[in-house]
Amino acid sequence: MSRTAEELAKFLNCAIEGDCAVRLTGVAAPGRARPTDLIYVDNARNLERAARSQAKCAVIAPGLELAQKTLLRAENPKLAFARAASWLVPQAAISTGIHPTAVISPTAKLAHGVGVGPYAVIEDHVEIGEKTQIGPFCFMGRGSRLGAQCRLHPHVTLYAGTLLGSRVIVHSGAVLGSDGFGYVAGDGKHWKFPQVGEIEIKDDVEIGANTTIDRGSLERTEIAAGVKLDNLVHIAHNVHVGEHTVIAAQSGISGSAVIGKSVALGGQAGLGERCEIEDGAIVGGQAGILPGKTIRSGEIVWGTPARPLRKFKEQFGWLGRLPRMAEQLRELHEAAAKK
Repeated sequence: MSRTAEELAKFLNCAIEGDCAVRLTGVAAPGRARPTDLIYVDNARNLERAARSQAKCAVIAPGLELAQKTLLRAENPKLAFARAASWLVPQAAISTGIHPTAVISPTAKLAHGVGVGPYAVIEDHVEIGEKTQIGPFCFMGRGSRLGAQCRLHPHVTLYAGTLLGSRVIVHSGAVLGSDGFGYVAGDGKHWKFPQVGEIEIKDDVEIGANTTIDRGSLERTEIAAGVKLDNLVHIAHNVHVGEHTVIAAQSGISGSAVIGKSVALGGQAGLGERCEIEDGAIVGGQAGILPGKTIRSGEIVWGTPARPLRKFKEQFGWLGRLPRMAEQLRELHEAAAKK
């Protein structure tokens, strides 16, 4: 797709400086950009790199100058660049039409424009909304419901009854609606606790590759609108994740944990069962939240067990001093022994 800089400025509602007729066909980093690619500059440190770029057009922050290029002025250049990318470079189709090798139950309901790839399986009473794309080898368990314009990459598994809103993106290998890890000890063995609850993924959620989300045991596991999950995230039964929260790779969320809105979890964070992370909190990478604990709204925590960032940095600083302190203590003992 080709657009002029002027068309893009109108789409982004940006002021434009320079040649309005410059044609744009893609986006790229400054060092890899072609003349028809768009780049962005959000701070003065990147000006020199952008100046050397072959790109003829840049989204740039107010107050920065870049000679011999067409400039689109934006308060948040990175956001404007992301919006421009979605317009200039539409995503390639995962599937179009119904592949002859797909196995589709006669009781399934597929809306207009649904695409189903090779060897996908769609069981009884599944409902799929308009223009949703199901990749090769996906499995849609009986009674699952998917909204409009979802994108399921190859090898995604939806267990029976899984509910997806509209515009949900699920990457390869993700498993949604599997049984939670629930057992009751008795008579010398572990008895499986019922895993008969629901799982619901709301609108505009993106789920990374090989992420797993368990269904509720007797209740519901719920991922609210706009949540973004990285690869290899595990979310256990009965968990609630609030709107626009982001969770980085290899994080694990134990059963019945509650995560508020606009929370950020760093990579490999671990949450114990029934803990609560309130709105806007930040949990650092590899931090561990003990079962039943609450992280208050807006708080930043790090370490295991997790503690306020200021306290963590202070304690970590002292930890680095321990070898020297041990050496000083040894020297004192040796000096005292000689007296």
